[in-house]
Amino acid sequence: MGIILDCCRGSSYEDIEPSAADRELMRQQQAEAAEKRLAEQEKRGIGNVNAVKRQQKLAEERDKKLSAAENANSGTGLKWQMN
Repeated sequence: MGIILDCCRGSSYEDIEPSAADRELMRQQQAEAAEKRLAEQEKRGIGNVNAVKRQQKLAEERDKKLSAAENANSGTGLKWQMN
């Protein structure tokens, strides 16, 4: 009997449109879900995530040192000394 009454009564704007608080809650949940998906994709197939991040950090530092050394050496050039 309740089904028939639900179909026959008119719906108001409040029933159709979610409130601002509901929309904000929904946005927050969607943002959290997106962050969770990104974190899962980042660590997919990796046994130890911290070790990989540490290796990446070391590689970046090594590259920075190499580029700094190349820049320092490129300005001076080689000097030949003959006695």
